[in-house]
Amino acid sequence: MPKLNPEDLEKITEKVKRTMILREGTGHAKIIVHMGTCGIAAGARAIMSTFIKEIDDRDIKDVILTTSSCAGLCSREPMITVEFQNQPPVKYVDLNPKKAREIFDKHVLSGKIVKEYALAFGSERVP
Repeated sequence: MPKLNPEDLEKITEKVKRTMILREGTGHAKIIVHMGTCGIAAGARAIMSTFIKEIDDRDIKDVILTTSSCAGLCSREPMITVEFQNQPPVKYVDLNPKKAREIFDKHVLSGKIVKEYALAFGSERVP
Protein backbone atom coordinates (compact mmCIF):
# COMPACT_ATOMS: atom_id res chain seq x y z
CA MET A 1 0.00 0.00 0.00
CA PRO A 2 1.44 3.39 -1.00
CA LYS A 3 2.06 6.05 1.63
CA LEU A 4 -0.36 8.93 1.94
CA ASN A 5 0.84 12.40 1.09
CA PRO A 6 -0.67 15.70 2.29
CA GLU A 7 -2.77 16.02 -0.89
CA ASP A 8 -4.29 12.58 -0.29
CA LEU A 9 -5.13 13.54 3.28
CA GLU A 10 -6.78 16.74 2.07
CA LYS A 11 -8.95 14.75 -0.36
CA ILE A 12 -9.98 12.38 2.44
CA THR A 13 -10.80 15.32 4.70
CA GLU A 14 -12.94 16.91 1.99
CA LYS A 15 -14.80 13.65 1.39
CA VAL A 16 -15.53 13.28 5.12
CA LYS A 17 -16.79 16.88 5.26
CA ARG A 18 -19.21 16.19 2.42
CA THR A 19 -20.40 13.04 4.19
CA MET A 20 -21.05 15.07 7.33
CA ILE A 21 -23.05 17.63 5.33
CA LEU A 22 -25.19 14.74 4.09
CA ARG A 23 -25.70 13.31 7.58
CA GLU A 24 -26.41 16.65 9.20
CA GLY A 25 -28.67 17.84 6.41
CA THR A 26 -26.89 21.19 6.14
CA GLY A 27 -26.63 21.22 2.37
CA HIS A 28 -28.18 24.01 0.31
CA ALA A 29 -29.62 21.45 -2.12
CA LYS A 30 -29.62 17.71 -2.62
CA ILE A 31 -29.38 15.99 -6.00
CA ILE A 32 -30.38 12.33 -6.13
CA VAL A 33 -29.29 10.45 -9.26
CA HIS A 34 -31.47 7.37 -9.71
CA MET A 35 -28.99 4.60 -10.47
CA GLY A 36 -30.94 1.38 -10.63
CA THR A 37 -30.04 -1.01 -13.40
CA CYS A 38 -32.41 0.76 -15.79
CA GLY A 39 -30.93 4.17 -14.95
CA ILE A 40 -27.38 2.98 -15.45
CA ALA A 41 -28.30 1.35 -18.77
CA ALA A 42 -29.94 4.62 -19.88
CA GLY A 43 -26.92 6.79 -19.01
CA ALA A 44 -27.14 7.69 -15.31
CA ARG A 45 -23.37 7.36 -14.91
CA ALA A 46 -22.86 10.21 -17.38
CA ILE A 47 -25.38 12.31 -15.42
CA MET A 48 -23.59 11.55 -12.13
CA SER A 49 -20.22 12.41 -13.71
CA THR A 50 -21.65 15.69 -15.01
CA PHE A 51 -22.80 16.73 -11.52
CA ILE A 52 -19.50 15.65 -9.93
CA LYS A 53 -17.60 17.75 -12.47
CA GLU A 54 -19.84 20.80 -11.99
CA ILE A 55 -19.52 20.60 -8.20
CA ASP A 56 -15.76 20.07 -8.30
CA ASP A 57 -15.03 22.65 -11.03
CA ARG A 58 -17.00 25.32 -9.18
CA ASP A 59 -15.73 24.23 -5.74
CA ILE A 60 -19.28 24.03 -4.42
CA LYS A 61 -19.45 22.79 -0.83
CA ASP A 62 -23.14 22.94 0.03
CA VAL A 63 -24.73 20.68 -2.59
CA ILE A 64 -25.27 17.07 -1.62
CA LEU A 65 -24.92 14.58 -4.46
CA THR A 66 -26.17 11.08 -3.77
CA THR A 67 -27.70 8.08 -5.50
CA SER A 68 -30.75 5.92 -5.12
CA SER A 69 -32.15 2.86 -6.78
CA CYS A 70 -34.81 2.80 -9.48
CA ALA A 71 -37.65 5.29 -9.04
CA GLY A 72 -40.06 3.01 -10.88
CA LEU A 73 -40.20 4.89 -14.18
CA CYS A 74 -37.65 2.93 -16.19
CA SER A 75 -38.80 4.33 -19.53
CA ARG A 76 -38.02 7.89 -18.34
CA GLU A 77 -34.42 7.27 -17.24
CA PRO A 78 -31.92 8.79 -16.69
CA MET A 79 -33.70 10.55 -13.89
CA ILE A 80 -32.80 12.78 -10.92
CA THR A 81 -34.61 14.32 -7.99
CA VAL A 82 -33.66 17.77 -6.72
CA GLU A 83 -34.55 18.67 -3.15
CA PHE A 84 -34.37 21.88 -1.16
CA GLN A 85 -35.19 22.08 2.52
CA ASN A 86 -38.87 22.92 3.17
CA GLN A 87 -39.75 22.63 -0.54
CA PRO A 88 -41.32 19.76 -2.47
CA PRO A 89 -38.83 17.65 -4.44
CA VAL A 90 -38.71 17.91 -8.23
CA LYS A 91 -38.18 14.83 -10.39
CA TYR A 92 -36.45 15.39 -13.74
CA VAL A 93 -36.56 12.76 -16.50
CA ASP A 94 -35.09 11.85 -19.91
CA LEU A 95 -31.81 13.54 -19.06
CA ASN A 96 -28.49 13.91 -20.79
CA PRO A 97 -25.37 15.79 -19.61
CA LYS A 98 -26.43 19.04 -21.31
CA LYS A 99 -29.83 19.01 -19.58
CA ALA A 100 -28.15 18.08 -16.28
CA ARG A 101 -25.86 21.14 -16.51
CA GLU A 102 -28.86 23.36 -17.25
CA ILE A 103 -30.77 21.97 -14.24
CA PHE A 104 -27.67 22.49 -12.10
CA ASP A 105 -27.33 26.14 -13.15
CA LYS A 106 -30.99 27.10 -13.11
CA HIS A 107 -32.53 25.00 -10.34
CA VAL A 108 -29.76 23.88 -7.99
CA LEU A 109 -27.82 27.16 -8.02
CA SER A 110 -30.58 29.68 -8.82
CA GLY A 111 -33.73 28.03 -7.44
CA LYS A 112 -35.69 28.15 -10.73
CA ILE A 113 -37.38 24.88 -11.71
CA VAL A 114 -36.67 23.82 -15.29
CA LYS A 115 -40.26 22.88 -16.15
CA GLU A 116 -39.55 21.45 -19.61
CA TYR A 117 -37.55 18.57 -18.06
CA ALA A 118 -39.62 18.11 -14.90
CA LEU A 119 -42.01 15.20 -14.53
CA ALA A 120 -43.32 15.74 -11.01
CA PHE A 121 -43.29 18.26 -8.19
CA GLY A 122 -43.68 16.98 -4.66
CA SER A 123 -43.25 13.64 -3.02
CA GLU A 124 -44.72 10.41 -4.29
CA ARG A 125 -45.10 9.24 -0.70
CA VAL A 126 -48.49 9.22 0.90
CA PRO A 127 -48.36 10.31 4.57
